[in-house]
Formats: sequence, C-alpha cells, structure tokens
Amino acid sequence: MKPMIETLRPIQAERLARELDWNLLRTFIVLAQSGSVTRAADKLRLKQPTVSSALKRLEDRLGRKLIHRKPGQFELTEAGDLLFREAIEIQGAILRLGTLMRDVTDEVRGHVEIAMASHVVSPLFDDTLREFHERHPAATLSINVSASKDALEAVTARRASMAVCLVRDRNPKLEYLRLFREFFGLFCGPPHPLFGRTGLTKADLAGQSAVSFVTDRLEDALRPVTLMRAEADLEDRVVGTSANLEEVRRMIIAGLGVGPLPAHVVKRDVRDGLLWQLPPYENLPEIAVHVVWNPKAKTNRAESALLDMLLTKIRETPIEQRTYL
Repeated sequence: MKPMIETLRPIQAERLARELDWNLLRTFIVLAQSGSVTRAADKLRLKQPTVSSALKRLEDRLGRKLIHRKPGQFELTEAGDLLFREAIEIQGAILRLGTLMRDVTDEVRGHVEIAMASHVVSPLFDDTLREFHERHPAATLSINVSASKDALEAVTARRASMAVCLVRDRNPKLEYLRLFREFFGLFCGPPHPLFGRTGLTKADLAGQSAVSFVTDRLEDALRPVTLMRAEADLEDRVVGTSANLEEVRRMIIAGLGVGPLPAHVVKRDVRDGLLWQLPPYENLPEIAVHVVWNPKAKTNRAESALLDMLLTKIRETPIEQRTYL
C-alpha cells in the first residue's frame, strides 16, 4: 500500500507536506494508541474538546475519515491505519534528530538505546558490550527492558537503536539475525508439593496450577513453550503472568505454580535449592533470541559501530557456540 501522501495528486501532496501541522499528527498517534478521546486527552494533558477538534482539523486537511467513533466503538479506518503507520515512522525520525545533531561533531560520541527482552543471558552479547566500551569510551548506552512485542515496536518507530528479543512474525521493514538459542524447562519452587521429588513423569503434573509469560500463547513467540505446558496437562487457567522473567521466576519460587524458564538461566537457582526442574527432561522446546534493527533508521556513529560489531561477532561464531542448555 502506498503512503497516504503519494495517493494524492502532486499539487495536493506538495501543499500537504508544506502545511500539515506536526502537532496534529502527534495528537493522532496518541489517539490511535489510546483507543479513546478521554485517555488521549489525559496523556496529552489537554481537554477532550481540544483533542476532538485536532482530529477534525486533521481529517479536514487530509479529506479522509480517520477514526470511526460511536458509543462503544473506536476504530481506525483504512486511511487512519495507514496514516498511523506512516506517522509512527515520522515521529521516530523527529525523536532521533536531537541525538544525530549532538553527535555530529565527534566521531566517538553517541548514544545507543537497546530495547531488551527480560533477562537475556548471552556471553557473546556481553563480550560485545565490553569491547565496544573499550574502543569507544565516550559513547553511552541505555538498556530498556520490556516485552519482546514492545521492544520490536520501539525499533520500528526508531525509538531504539536495536532490539534483543523473541520474534514470532517478521516485519518486512526490519532486519533480523539470531543471536542465540536457548531451551525452556518446567520448574517449581520449594513450597510446591512436587519440589524435591525424583522419578516424576508428565502424568504427575496433570492439573497443577501454572504461571508463565504474557507471550506464552499459541499465536505468540513462546508457542513451543505453550505446547510443552499443554502436553504436561497443567491446569488451563494460568494463575500468574508477567512479561519479565524475574517476576515469573519470583512467582514460581513462591509456589504459585509450575512455570517455564530458560534452563541455562536458572542453573544456579536449581543448584541453590530455589527451583526444582520437572518433566519433560529431554527434547525441551527451543527458543531463538534475535538481534533486530531498522535498516531505514539514520544511525549515529556509536549505533553503527555497536551494531556492526555485534553482527560481525554473531556471523563469525558457530551456532553451536551460541546454543545455551
């Protein structure tokens, strides 16, 4: 589908590019993300009539209905959905201008923002960060932990330099390279009746309560883990969920239920008596963690240097050395 501005006649498109108020687009983005005028007004700290008026002015300027609004209904039209996706990219470019301008005078300075899924454990990634800092000590880093879905959205919108996360469906606008693969097992904590028991089989797990990740669904990135839970015949109702591995671990240790965790990440917890691994013990579900970046993003020198260094290390390291059991 062509960008909205390209669907207009050349004279209209030129006038739109010249006269369109960015603040209207910004308001529309918040509206689309909020799903209601009331919530959008709260986020923008504006009055509801002001937000409604901004939407009306934008629709008049574009000559398109952008949102269907009725009692109990709030959804983007086809034109609204198209505008939202284009506006997100424009917003990302604007947000990055400050960083680009700040770094233009110094080759070694720059800030790298990494959107990271929770508790990524990868020696290769850690070594890359160490070498990057040694080579570019004036560069700065920030790592923001979130759900993989949110990390991918941050890269798409160009709010983040790169993401390190799980991937289910690939966005053709982004680039992907597998960083490592890990294997998930099922675990319980000391208060659980199965803790410390040997000789267990899958049948012993039947009907036990479960905790898990918010992405533990058939249609999401942890589909293999969902299937493992189903095969273990755990209770269908998941009593606790989180996007953060540490919080899933906390609920398992507290005895809320049986839950999945990356086996290599919790080896110390098992050794220290905080967790107990349950069946199955073989053919554990494999999950891949990827590095994701936006090839259309204008990167500063630090971002380019770190991404190039990381991709080179990945490509030079056999997958067997990037497989954690």
